Amino acid sequence: MQMIAEVAGWLPERSFHLHADGAYATLVGADLPRTVVTSRMRRDAALYEPAPPRTGKRGRPRTKGERLPTPPQLAEAATGWVDADVDERGHTVARRLWSRDVLWYHVCPHRMVRLVVVRDPAGTQPDDFFVTSHPLATDTEVASGYAGRWSIEVTNRDAKQDLRGEDPQSWKGDGPARAAAVSLWLHTAIWCWYLVTHGTHQTWTVRAWYRHKSTPSFADALTALRRTLWQQRITAMSTHARLPTKITDALGPDLGHLPLRQPRRAAAAGHQPGRPISPGPRAQPGDILRRQPERRRHLDPECPGVASMTWRC
Repeated sequence: MQMIAEVAGWLPERSFHLHADGAYATLVGADLPRTVVTSRMRRDAALYEPAPPRTGKRGRPRTKGERLPTPPQLAEAATGWVDADVDERGHTVARRLWSRDVLWYHVCPHRMVRLVVVRDPAGTQPDDFFVTSHPLATDTEVASGYAGRWSIEVTNRDAKQDLRGEDPQSWKGDGPARAAAVSLWLHTAIWCWYLVTHGTHQTWTVRAWYRHKSTPSFADALTALRRTLWQQRITAMSTHARLPTKITDALGPDLGHLPLRQPRRAAAAGHQPGRPISPGPRAQPGDILRRQPERRRHLDPECPGVASMTWRC
């Protein structure tokens, strides 16, 4: 509520439509400034008819009408379903929609809200029950708008796991909040760079288990950025010339002068077709110690029995 009030204060000429998870369904009844809310409704929600008019008799007037069945029971007895195309995470799917106005007294006791039921015609997915305080929203807009909030979940996941926003090195004051803000800012900056630089060009490697992938993920954008930074900062300073003898002698004959391994299918001199190519002898870890007298192996005096190595380069 504090975040919505702050954003509304920044933009006094704007109105807002908030799509929130079922954990925030109580915001439907909150008096948020210039904001309507769409959320998921509990399957066991206690719903009522609107309050009846005053009778003129003495006593406290009724604040709610007759008790209605639960949302699944209402959907089971509902008629007049409407077929519609709903946008779910960038894909258009066929759904059946039904809605009615109800009084969710526990959440919004002073005004009616709209219950929207979304059903899969194939019966593969269970029914979804949504509630909205928007008086002019259509059933299709409610279903598509709630499905669109999934991009926020993906953004939070990418910022926490890929950018390590969940592991701030500060635990006091405004440190954690600043770390989260920096992670979200980096997430936005990386996506803007990727879309401007690569656009719709494919930069990811097609995997055998995901050949139909058509759009990049944030991990793909982050990988492309790292590759570009490496090319600018590392590859540009490297050279194709052979390393100096001082470096190769310190690394030893097995590491400093080791040639690149040839592919198994490459043609080898003297190789007979139909016979496997022998990879040749391979260096063992102990060979480096035996061939390098300038490296000394001794026992650590503080930890007897633990060998340590002294490298002289």
